[in-house]
Amino acid sequence: MPLACSRAQLVDALDELLQPALFRDYGPNGLQVEGRAEVRHIVSGVTASLALIDAAIAAGADAILVHHGLFWRGQDGRLTGWMKQRVARLLAHDISLIAYHLPLDAHAQWGNNAQLGARLGWVADDAPQGRFGEQSLGWLGRSTVAHGSALDLARHIETQLGRAVTCIDAPGRAPQRIAWCTGGAQSYFEAAIAAGADVFVTGEISEPQAHSARECGVAYIACGHHASERFGAPAVAAHIAQQLGLVHTFIDIPNPA
Repeated sequence: MPLACSRAQLVDALDELLQPALFRDYGPNGLQVEGRAEVRHIVSGVTASLALIDAAIAAGADAILVHHGLFWRGQDGRLTGWMKQRVARLLAHDISLIAYHLPLDAHAQWGNNAQLGARLGWVADDAPQGRFGEQSLGWLGRSTVAHGSALDLARHIETQLGRAVTCIDAPGRAPQRIAWCTGGAQSYFEAAIAAGADVFVTGEISEPQAHSARECGVAYIACGHHASERFGAPAVAAHIAQQLGLVHTFIDIPNPA
């Protein structure tokens, strides 16, 4: 039998690791739905979708740790429709939902940026030089593998993440200085350019970034919001599970976005 800890111990350990009080975020970090008092098995995933919740129930989870939780600033707030279904399923099976958004992006070892960089062979400069953008969430560094062009880098990313990416190339400019920020960080592109990046990698692209990339000569690669944020939650959950003696299971719900 695995060891057990209290729900409060699990949340305290996550709070201590991720330091949510340091961030201005778009929703509540930490415990969002309260489940049973004792935890033996934690499931991690990217988003608190109904598919993830049902898979966690089938796996026998006591708690679920995600990057994208249920509650966001500006939401309607009523428990109807899809929200009612998700919350009802959690309450019926007495499972806690725990979510960390920006704190999970930012953690220097286990966060989304750190884990994506490790997977793709990128090493960030030490802070503060290796950070940029609002709340210093963007990372800046170099690749341990040389890439002759942004298109070469894009192909490397496609191989590692297993999906096609969107690349706005900067012809004749090798991507020596790589800036990255997982998820929907399109608005960080100008800050990445100002920080001296040759290429900016994030999850999504909007219409203005293609023009900015061409006009500024800095490449832009969008590798998928979900694909870029698959690694932080399981890394954090595995670390905490080992620390507390819990069982951990990562469940990836495919998402083309």
